Amino acid sequence: MIQAVIFDLDGTLLNTCDDLGAALNHTLESHGLPPVSKEIYSPAISNGVKALLEVGFKDTLIQHDEQRLRQSVLDYYAQNIAVHSHCFAGIAQLLNALSSRGIKVGIMTNKPTFLTMPLLECIDELKQIEVVVCGDTLDEAKPSPKPLLHAAQQLAVDPQHCFYVGDAARDIEAAKAANMRSVTALWGYVPSQEVALSWNADLNLTNPESLIAHI
Repeated sequence: MIQAVIFDLDGTLLNTCDDLGAALNHTLESHGLPPVSKEIYSPAISNGVKALLEVGFKDTLIQHDEQRLRQSVLDYYAQNIAVHSHCFAGIAQLLNALSSRGIKVGIMTNKPTFLTMPLLECIDELKQIEVVVCGDTLDEAKPSPKPLLHAAQQLAVDPQHCFYVGDAARDIEAAKAANMRSVTALWGYVPSQEVALSWNADLNLTNPESLIAHI
C-alpha cells in the first residue's frame, strides 16, 4: 500500500524552464553570444547548470572559466527565481487528492537548499510540503538512494510504500536503489518519450492526475 509520494521538483512539480532559460540567456548575452530557444535549453534543465552551459556555449565553453559562468547563471536565477515558474497542470489537483486520501507528500530535489527554499516560498501550492530534501542536505545527491531514504525517514514511512516521481534517468535509478516504486513524469523535461521509457520505471505517466489511479 502506498503511504507517501515523494516528488522531484524541476520538471516534475514545477515548470521552471523559462526562469532557468532566462538565466542562461542572460549569461550568454553578457558574453556577446546569441540567446538559445526554449526548444534547445528545455531538455538540459534536469541535468543542471553545466548541461545548460553546454547547450548554450557549445564548443566555445572550453574558452571560458566554467565556474564563473556557472556563478553568473546562479546569481541571475537566484534574483529572478519565480518570475515565470509555476506548477504543471494537474499538480494542484494531484496534491489535493493525495491529501484527501491521507497520503504523505515530500520533495527530494538535487537543487541546492539556497535555491529550493526561496522558490518553494513563491509557489502557493507547495508551501505546505514540510519534508524537503535538497541536493546538499546530505553528503550525496541523486542517483544515490541516500536522499530518498532520508526523505522516507522524515515522512516516517517504509521506502517500499513510497512512490518517487521524477523526469530524469537518475530519478528512476535512485528510486530503484531505494526500493521505492519509480514513476517517470513524462510531462516534464524528459529527452524524449522513447528515451524515458528505456529507463524502465514502474510507471510512466503522461499527466500528474493519472497517478491517483495507482494509489
